[in-house]
Amino acid sequence: MANIRTPLLCRTAKNVFNHLNQRFVGLTSTKLSNTIINPPEHLELEYLNYDRRRKDPIETKKARLLYQSRKRGMLENGLLLSTFAAKYLSDMNESQVDEYDKIINLPSNDWDIFNWAMGIKPTPVEFENGVMEMLKNHIKNVDRETRLYQPPLYPE
Repeated sequence: MANIRTPLLCRTAKNVFNHLNQRFVGLTSTKLSNTIINPPEHLELEYLNYDRRRKDPIETKKARLLYQSRKRGMLENGLLLSTFAAKYLSDMNESQVDEYDKIINLPSNDWDIFNWAMGIKPTPVEFENGVMEMLKNHIKNVDRETRLYQPPLYPE
């Protein structure tokens, strides 16, 4: 009878991980976790420069921002920003639109936007502006509006 090996599905996840890494990469889980937990000192992250698209007409910017307010990396920001944009974006002037564009597109982490708007962390100076104050007031929900769903993209 041929040599029967244990299928990978019968092994534990750690054994499969170790088996595959030793076979193909030569790493053990300990070596890999030390690499992830203790990254080299020379590791530098590069962020893409955000293009603010100043040449776009204001209506195009508003349409883009309305869509971007809905499609966030986390549900909480999707709800907060989509209801904010539906309520205030159409009445914003060009400088306010640029401020809102900067707020939702410049930070690399959606949790930063959430924490600043909720008042959990202090807002950095470059994002402290009139639109951020409008967003903070919107989040307080003084009128107790129900905001369980995103508003329709194209209201009837």
